[in-house]
Amino acid sequence: VETPVTTIRGIFDDMNVEAITKVDPRNIASSTKVFLNGDWYGIYSDSKNLTDQILALRRDGQISCEIAIVRDIREREIRINSDAGRVCRPLFVVENQELQIRRGHIKKLKSQENEWVWKDLIKAGLVEFVDTDEEETIMVAMTIRDLETARRQAKDAYSLTYTHCEIHPSMILGVCASVIPFPDHNQSPRNTYQSAMGKQAMGIYITNYQLRMDTLAHVLYYPQKPLVTTKNMEYLHFRRLPAGQNSVVAIMCYSGYNQEDSIMMNQAAIDRGFFRSIFYRSYRATEEKRGVQMEEFFEQPNPDNCSGFRHGCYEKLEEDGLVAPGTRVSGGDIIIGKTAQVQRAEQDMGDRAPQTDKRDRSIELRASESGIVDRVMLTSNKEGFRLVKIRVRSIRIPQIGDKFSSRHGQKGTVGITYRPEDMPFTCEGITPDLIINPHAIPSRMTIGQLIECLLGKVTSLLGEEGDATPFSSQSKVAYEFSETLHLNGYQKYCNEMLYNGHTGMPLPAKIFIGPTYYQRLKHMVDDKIHSRARGPVQLLTRQPAEGRARDGGLRFGEMERDCIIAHGAATFLKDRLFDQSDADRVHICDLCGLICIANLKTKDYTCNGCSNNSQISQIHIPYACKLLFQELMSMCVAPRIFTK
Repeated sequence: VETPVTTIRGIFDDMNVEAITKVDPRNIASSTKVFLNGDWYGIYSDSKNLTDQILALRRDGQISCEIAIVRDIREREIRINSDAGRVCRPLFVVENQELQIRRGHIKKLKSQENEWVWKDLIKAGLVEFVDTDEEETIMVAMTIRDLETARRQAKDAYSLTYTHCEIHPSMILGVCASVIPFPDHNQSPRNTYQSAMGKQAMGIYITNYQLRMDTLAHVLYYPQKPLVTTKNMEYLHFRRLPAGQNSVVAIMCYSGYNQEDSIMMNQAAIDRGFFRSIFYRSYRATEEKRGVQMEEFFEQPNPDNCSGFRHGCYEKLEEDGLVAPGTRVSGGDIIIGKTAQVQRAEQDMGDRAPQTDKRDRSIELRASESGIVDRVMLTSNKEGFRLVKIRVRSIRIPQIGDKFSSRHGQKGTVGITYRPEDMPFTCEGITPDLIINPHAIPSRMTIGQLIECLLGKVTSLLGEEGDATPFSSQSKVAYEFSETLHLNGYQKYCNEMLYNGHTGMPLPAKIFIGPTYYQRLKHMVDDKIHSRARGPVQLLTRQPAEGRARDGGLRFGEMERDCIIAHGAATFLKDRLFDQSDADRVHICDLCGLICIANLKTKDYTCNGCSNNSQISQIHIPYACKLLFQELMSMCVAPRIFTK
């Protein structure tokens, strides 16, 4: 939050900081420049004294705890920032290699009477907020042990000048990375991938989602809190609003449908609601009035007095021009009926009265979507015009092509769904929900996923939650999990004998199987699938339009062209790049090579360049080529085409 600069300017005046307007230019080279929120305020001779005094004021609570103080010794600058938008994080204050916070302070925090709260720690100067700029100028100890080593065993210490200490080592991680179990056992790029994919995972994104009219929303039917959690999840409320499900995952090759990061899924689990979700999309429209010329109304358009009808179905609209909640709609159906009343002058000059004409301005459902109208909201905007929002819901059941991911950056799409009788099974009759490929593990080194599976198996047997907080003592005792699993009658390292679902014979190798928390990502095949034979073309080049939303063509690029040339399929290449793209017919003058004027109805051909009307040839070229020639001619460059 922004802090007013008047307080800091007052401190500068009290400490006799020379303002830039009063500085003698000869003193600038020997002094330290002082910047306030990026503006050069003035100069000061003793930079350490100024920094120490402002820091002391911040720790005493006399100025805001969010003000950042940066002393850049090499550049001879002091930068003080109090503006909004800086990301700050709390650290314990360290002086003389000792923490300033003591056990007495912690007892006050823990007491039932709430003697102390978080703000008291900051006011007492025991904890302070540091932004990214100031973080470059401090030395942070990861743990209290580092401070002990610096005090008692100076030779073995990493540093002897610690200024701060982490509250917990896991606090170096952000919101998304704090959800990953055992991130300290993964290759770092995998944690980065998960931090990006965690934002795409479905769950219950907010508790009042049924009242909101968000443009897009994905809501998981049965989200579960993970068996293996981190301490930070409690403060991020991930257990209350989770974004995934605990799945029984086997890592094995089985029939080959999980190659290249694809996943095999149990159809019976899908039928029971495994990773089923709802997709909401909202459509909106406003009755606008643009001067006297045009006025819009929500109504069911009438063919008798309205023009410009769309190709969709208008039958689902009610009298008010809106579709009713509970109506099943499909691509192209009109869901908001709207007309624009445009005034136009009467063609007959005898009658001077203007005639009103209605144009259709209705809104239709996206061509690639279908669903049920979930909610209709009619209100008005701040200008006083009527506003309508319609939310359409559709149920999304996992299918081949949908994207899933573990919390370790191991993403994949569904390659096949198998009936439970075709899935491998354990001696207890358990069939996995998911089967991933073992080739996904060695090169990516996501050992955290293997330990999560091991701990998840233990916690499911003991009925507890597993702690997978990084850099803690708990996360370093995977062998203890193994021993606990062994005591409960399972193989130490999560390996089990599985039986082939097709033959019933035992598989030759033991399979790593156990519960792992998986996420369903918002990338679904229903939103991506696209094909086209004929369709809309661009106005300028007459080539197929671009993009799925416009029912556009599929790009056949240079590299695809190179492959077809290498195969020698010249006719196919011509078909793709010419016949199915922008084939055009033009008439050329055989004498001067310029494009002629041709009237095919009267069979009249004329070349304006040389007045020739007999020696004319018809050729087929791409329309983009013809357009280029004409644009060149507009710049007095005449490309000439001569036919043999």
